[in-house]
Amino acid sequence: EQAVAVAGGIIGGILLFVLLGVTAYLLWKKFCCLFSYEKLIDPVKTTNANAIFQDQAKSEIQQKSTRSRSVPFIIPPTLPGRDWIHLTNEEQVQEDRDPCMTPQAGPRSSFHSLAGAYVVGTINPDLYKFPEDKSETDFPDGNIGRLWFSLEYEQESERLLVSLIKVRKLQPPADSCSPFVKIYLLPDERSYLQSKTKRKTLNPHFDENFVFQVSSKMLLQRTLKFLVYHVDKQKKHHLLGQVIFPLKNEALTEDNKLVIWRDLEKENLEPPSEHGDIQFSLSYNDYLGRLTVVVLRARGLKLQEESPAGGVYVKVSLMNHNKFIKSKKTAALLGTPNPVYNETFSFKADQTELDTASLSLSVLQSNKGEKTLLLGRVVVGPFMYTRGKELEHWNEMISKPKELVKRWHALCHST
Repeated sequence: EQAVAVAGGIIGGILLFVLLGVTAYLLWKKFCCLFSYEKLIDPVKTTNANAIFQDQAKSEIQQKSTRSRSVPFIIPPTLPGRDWIHLTNEEQVQEDRDPCMTPQAGPRSSFHSLAGAYVVGTINPDLYKFPEDKSETDFPDGNIGRLWFSLEYEQESERLLVSLIKVRKLQPPADSCSPFVKIYLLPDERSYLQSKTKRKTLNPHFDENFVFQVSSKMLLQRTLKFLVYHVDKQKKHHLLGQVIFPLKNEALTEDNKLVIWRDLEKENLEPPSEHGDIQFSLSYNDYLGRLTVVVLRARGLKLQEESPAGGVYVKVSLMNHNKFIKSKKTAALLGTPNPVYNETFSFKADQTELDTASLSLSVLQSNKGEKTLLLGRVVVGPFMYTRGKELEHWNEMISKPKELVKRWHALCHST
């Protein structure tokens, strides 16, 4: 009996020890889980409405001090008391099970604060803006106005559609301005289309459409000319500026409607010289050793009426010590004493050669079966070859590297 009692006591002690060990293990495991859960949720702090408004006020102060445009990005909380129900079309909807909790009251702000929301970062609104159209704001010094228009060409009907959109920043001779626009399709300078007059505005908005009948073969040889006028109280017309736009460099189709803007230019009011005038730009890039010539236009040319079919073109020749180096030609334009070219040519010229080099620009009229006729010529270059305006143009080009220097020059036959 004593042995049985001793054995029972030992077994009971072992069972008690095991029970205590299991209990201690479960308590330790539960304590570890609670501790890890607190550490996990500790960095993420749920905030009530007032806390969010305080954070927003702090962020607004920081934004004003640092001039930052960032906007808080907030994840809304999960609304309690709603279950998700799967629909047949794989969409989901929340079904009300219990009344939703009402957020705590607080002051209104630029966004609706919700209890339990998390502020996870900021968004920079500038990254989602469209590029700014600087054509409405970026006006160079001395600007006398800017004109917007659009072009479209219908192949089947052979019609050129011109939409006059608007003009901005006009500089009238008086305080008030009542502008209108005349549109020519050069070389025809006898007929034109005219817009309505806009009363008392420096920034007229026209939105008017005009149609010119022109064949597809002749389209690229035509040039649009816009003349902007101001009507004073005595009904007199004052020219404020013009835009010359050659069509040869544009791909005009029915599916491609081009919206274009150009700055107004002052018209040369001086009468043309005896043989006419030519306007071109010069530029020299000292780094690349490149001489650039932009043949812009000519006016007052004395065309040979015996051969009206002949085209007028400009030949640009680079000379060095009066020896021919290289020449290039513009396209030939038919039947106009005021052709517009807008063609660019480049020549290789070392900086050490600028004191001995020169440029010759000859205006020529081609005739079928006959010799080409010289209508006029001008030479620009250093003191060795030129004087007056031609020398000034060359020296200004050298003093302003990489800039286009534009001037008019009188044509002559004796050069």
